[in-house]
Amino acid sequence: MQGNLPPEAQEKLEELQDLQQTAQQVAAQKQQAETELQESQTALDELDDIDEDSTMYREVGELLVKTEFAEAKDDLEEKVNSLEVRVETLEKQEERVQEQFEELQSELQQMLGGAGGAGPAGGPGAGGA
Repeated sequence: MQGNLPPEAQEKLEELQDLQQTAQQVAAQKQQAETELQESQTALDELDDIDEDSTMYREVGELLVKTEFAEAKDDLEEKVNSLEVRVETLEKQEERVQEQFEELQSELQQMLGGAGGAGPAGGPGAGGA
């Protein structure tokens, strides 16, 4: 069916597909950052229950290296702060991509006269009972 579309509509459809792929990539990155944030926050919370004189190790590649409590805590706090900013940035990026997607989808539907074949969103009156 794509071969029957006017060139402008075909271009919009390709942009929609690109945006959909971008949205999936951003969502995956956000999920990964949220997981890392949760793990880092859990580790930071665990430090509250550990005596500051305890022997501490941190992972460096494949090795565990002895470290000071304060250094470990500072590193984790910095990582948590950095990940919070990353998650916030990805949420904003996700919102922008969604807005662009909806705008392009609307433009494509208008190009096609609001008729069927505009994709999963359907045309006017779709999905209402």
